[in-house]
Amino acid sequence: MVIHVVKPGESIYSIAQQYGVSPSKIISDNELTNPNQLVVGQTLVILDEVRTHVVAPGESLYTISRRYRVSVQEILDANPQVTNPAQIFPGQVLTIPVQTRKYGTIEVNGYAFPNIDREVLRKTLPYLTYLSIFSYEVNSDGSLKQIEDEELIQAAREANVAPLMVITNISEEGGFSSDLASTILNDEEVQETLINNVIETLQNKNYYGLGIDFEFIYPRDREAYNNFLRKIVPRLNELGYIVTTALAPKTSADQPGLLYEAHDYPVHGELVDHVILMTYEWGYTYSPPRAVAPINEVRRVIDYAVTAIPREKIFMGIPNYGYDWTLPYTRGSAARTVTNTGAVDLARRVGAFIKYDETAQAPYFNYYDQNARQHEVWFEDARSIEAKLELVNEYNLGGVSYWTIMSYFPQNWLVLDSLFDIEKVI
Repeated sequence: MVIHVVKPGESIYSIAQQYGVSPSKIISDNELTNPNQLVVGQTLVILDEVRTHVVAPGESLYTISRRYRVSVQEILDANPQVTNPAQIFPGQVLTIPVQTRKYGTIEVNGYAFPNIDREVLRKTLPYLTYLSIFSYEVNSDGSLKQIEDEELIQAAREANVAPLMVITNISEEGGFSSDLASTILNDEEVQETLINNVIETLQNKNYYGLGIDFEFIYPRDREAYNNFLRKIVPRLNELGYIVTTALAPKTSADQPGLLYEAHDYPVHGELVDHVILMTYEWGYTYSPPRAVAPINEVRRVIDYAVTAIPREKIFMGIPNYGYDWTLPYTRGSAARTVTNTGAVDLARRVGAFIKYDETAQAPYFNYYDQNARQHEVWFEDARSIEAKLELVNEYNLGGVSYWTIMSYFPQNWLVLDSLFDIEKVI
């Protein structure tokens, strides 16, 4: 796999010629809707196949090897005509061998709402280990707000993807409720009712396991949440179900804040089968413009997480979206959510060049709308996805989790499939 960043004056045809592949393959693999109008700074994923490279002035075997992610020796082995590695010349044609080495096998979770486009679901399922269907909202009496999930469960199982039931402390008003969580976590009778309802749903719906996404829990309820996990996890494990919890992105055990304090990393790491680190939303709807998941911030979270949770249990969260902010930013103003493919389409329409922040390892661009207001857009591309997946390999984590898979982002799956094999548990 090669990630190509479009330069001024390049076309899909010149890029294809550069890598010795067909234009139609690049268009098909990347699912380009407008291949005749590439955006400067846009990424294209060039998948591995035996191809040729025409040596450009100033290139060496070393720079060529770095470009294609193969070793100098592998290039030499594929080109026996090169007798002196230090003497390659412009215009010389080299065969580039297939780069098939992968880092290993990981598990992949994707969150989806019941109304996901079925074609998007069909295309995504081959890359998933788990499909987390969002969500069963817990009521204050331990009952569950029902959702239409049967079709997704069936589609997941037919694709050898394990469906996970997700419960949340989302209130009828639509947000995570600290009060609702407190009611549940401090009432033994309500918890027993909830656990029984969860077991009944898991069995009746043919789920593989449970995902618990309780957020904004009062700090005073930290131990109550831990005790709830000590009850529900063994009950479900004894019945053959796995349990996953979603955790706020903490950088230390004592990190203050309503989002963080009740999420006890060591206890979750000890009890549950997997934890999902919600390593996104540094840039969010009401924040100043910035990357949603800057790699330097994600690294800080993982640095702490691996000291408290077994690495093989950690799923690093990856966002599948971006934001469009109107400038100048004012506190309380809301950014508009964009898909990753939609961000590139927007850059094309407004004539913007896509830039890349090396510290955050994330793409962004600026533009002016028809009312002369400046905008700043941050999103994910093949480079930022690769950077995140490199962290998974570096820290030897168990896998990744995507929030969400509601829009199809072809380059993400091309990069993931090039770097890792995906574990299937059913």
